Order: sequence, then C-alpha cells, then structure tokens
Amino acid sequence: MIDPGPALPGHLEALLAALDARGGAGAILLTHRHPDHAEAAPIIRERTGAPVAALAPGADRTLADLDTVGPLTTIATPGHAPDHAAFLLGAVCFTGDLVLGSGSVMISPEPGSLQAYMASLARLRALELDLIAPGHGPLVTDPAAKLDEYVAHRLERERQVLQALSEGLRDREELLDRVWPAVSAELRPGAAATLAATLDKLAADGRLPVR
Repeated sequence: MIDPGPALPGHLEALLAALDARGGAGAILLTHRHPDHAEAAPIIRERTGAPVAALAPGADRTLADLDTVGPLTTIATPGHAPDHAAFLLGAVCFTGDLVLGSGSVMISPEPGSLQAYMASLARLRALELDLIAPGHGPLVTDPAAKLDEYVAHRLERERQVLQALSEGLRDREELLDRVWPAVSAELRPGAAATLAATLDKLAADGRLPVR
C-alpha cells in the first residue's frame, strides 16, 4: 500500500475492506509525511501488522536513492517536501505530490525547495515512463507531456517574475498583482507561497536583479 492517506473513519474502513478483499498488505510505503498521505499509516500498521517498509528520504530512516523495495524502486524526489520520494514499478511511477493528475503542485518557500523540485521533475523526465499514478487526481497516460508541461509552467512563472522585477517592482503584493492578476482572494496565499519559492530559486541561481 502506497500512501494510505488521512485517518478519517470512513476512509479507514474502506481501506481495511479493500485490504481484506486482496488478502492483506505486505507493506506500507510513504511518498512523504504530509497528513493527507501518511496519517493513516500507523493505524493500518496496527490493524493489519503490515510494516512501514519504506520511508521517504529524511524520515525515520534514510533510503538510498534508487533503493529497491520489493518490486519497487525508490527515487528521491524532494521539492514539495524535503522527504518526498516516488516509487517506480517497471514503467509506472507512483508520484505522490511530485506530479498530480490535474493542476500544479504547491511548493513551500523554503530555501532550495523549488530548485530541488525542478531537479526531481528532470529526474523523472529522464525515465521512459508509460504511466504516472499520482497521489491526487486521475492517472497520467502521457508522462512525458505532463512533465514537460510542469517544467514549462514553472519556467514561465520565473520569466514573469523576472519581467516584473526588471520593471522595478519589489513589493510582494505588487508582484502578486502583476504575475497573478486574476487569482482569487482564497488562492492568494498559495500564489504568495509560489512567489516566495520562485524568488528563493532566482536568488540561489544568481538571477535576481540588483536593487
């Protein structure tokens, strides 16, 4: 079982019923420690006896990059979270929150997080994948196109932020208004986090203009 999800009663009952129908779980694997992916893991472990056999890098024990766990290969894919990992089964990749079935991924404004995220996308793009099974949303049947779309989206945001900076904008709210002019008030905090992560990356790349 990969990413058993949140510890919601109805969700847990459905998981346990599905496991019973399949004859149980051999192990529990986590792409990362965010509650919507991992909160149910200790409960499933207690109820079924299935060990948490693979933890993402940076969690309770460290997995080497490209470590093999049963039939799965573990790939370190930090960015959305420092401890994020993806799992590869042949040409199928279980991506957690690295790649979603629809929409873009939230990247926190921690130093190096967006740089790491872009490197993780490049790592997957170098593989010959037939299918991506994301942590949220539908299956991705054209992995190369989806990964190219994700990279292009981030690069376009960088271009827009650099353009605004070149015009003299420095205030975060002004930058948000320029680069995300149509974002709703509800989504503005997410846009602000993306802006901060983008500025972190541009600074690390040495691409921020001198004031």
